[in-house]
Amino acid sequence: MNYKENHYVPQWYQRRFLPTDGEQKFRCLDLTPEQFRDPNGTLRTKTALHRWGTARCFMEEDLYTVKYGRYQSNEIEKFFFGQVDDRGSIAVDFFSKFVDFNSFDGAGINPSDMFNWLLNYMSIQKFRTPKGLAYLSKLIGVRDKNTVLIEMQRLQNLHCAIWTESVWSIADASNSTTKFILSDHPVTVYNREIFPESAYAKEFGDPDFRMNGTHTFFPLSAEKILILTNLSWARNPYGNAKALRPNSRPFRNTIFNFTSIYSGRKLEKVEVNQINFITKSRAKRYIAASNEEWLYPERHIPSDHWRKLDDLYLFMPDPRDLHLGGQVIIGYGDGRADSYDEYGRRPWERAYQNGTDQSEERGLHAFQGEFARLFGPRRRGSSNELGGRRSDIDTDDFHQYHLNLEETHFPKGFKRRKGARSIEKD
Repeated sequence: MNYKENHYVPQWYQRRFLPTDGEQKFRCLDLTPEQFRDPNGTLRTKTALHRWGTARCFMEEDLYTVKYGRYQSNEIEKFFFGQVDDRGSIAVDFFSKFVDFNSFDGAGINPSDMFNWLLNYMSIQKFRTPKGLAYLSKLIGVRDKNTVLIEMQRLQNLHCAIWTESVWSIADASNSTTKFILSDHPVTVYNREIFPESAYAKEFGDPDFRMNGTHTFFPLSAEKILILTNLSWARNPYGNAKALRPNSRPFRNTIFNFTSIYSGRKLEKVEVNQINFITKSRAKRYIAASNEEWLYPERHIPSDHWRKLDDLYLFMPDPRDLHLGGQVIIGYGDGRADSYDEYGRRPWERAYQNGTDQSEERGLHAFQGEFARLFGPRRRGSSNELGGRRSDIDTDDFHQYHLNLEETHFPKGFKRRKGARSIEKD
């Protein structure tokens, strides 16, 4: 195996976006193709669209090679990423088939392993790309490549606690003729208040994943996508999208509840194109798809305005399955016990179980009502929490109850979103 050709988006992951039959090649688009001067001195641009297989896509030679004088080491690629990818491929496949916690057969599968392996893979994947390594270099204030690669391993679980406490949704694009595209930075974030050309984005790159209004999304395959939403934002999308969520400290123990995973949401074609547009906007240089037309999502969305992409809560879980509170108590055989609130705080911390303030309570109730008005009684995905998966459609009385919540709790000074569905451009 050639450990000098470093795929920062692994080939096993790329293959999840190719058809099972036919030619196993992508249409790969270079968003910033190089320029050159021909023999006559005319400035020309290299071809932007390529037909490449997984061996050519998202690869850079010696990206992970550590060099000390004449000595070179490929151990990061060979040993570190070897284990990360082996486990990550199993976990990604597991969650791409996840329906609910009670549906998997359990044969040889430990769900805790699947969860830990996926989180670790995603956290490292966010660092291992050229864009991610450049961000990490800026984060730690070090430009030396060797040091950055070492710090990547030390900080590999930086994102895991925050993502664990997020609301998890697995959405499905099987009803859409357009599928998810790949980018050179596949763990992508979206914050409606921080557009790619904003001053913040130009200085820091991606929005901070700890910000209330930042969604993290990661396509699991061409038809499945994992969306992580900070609980504080899912409860109150009328708050400050750029403020840090409660207890934003990384590197701490926390608890995950499998029954709280949302599934069952079927994405419309326009929603898939909106997600692909964000993926394309947040890529560093390359995107790829098995279908050339999917590389141009901007042609098929009603607006490319950054905030308007979220007009119908593109990444939000259905709030009618959410609730306030969320304390978890774990007992051990030796009599010890651990306790966490929904934001991972412990009993000795001042804010323990006091983080649900009145604005968060009012925000959740208003959001439940607004969501019911926008989407009607049919749920947009659901979870198994609080007694099991509910019916896909609310009863008339329950739907009216939610509609009344919007009227009584909607915060002053905020504009209610229009209920008309977005129409895809021809």
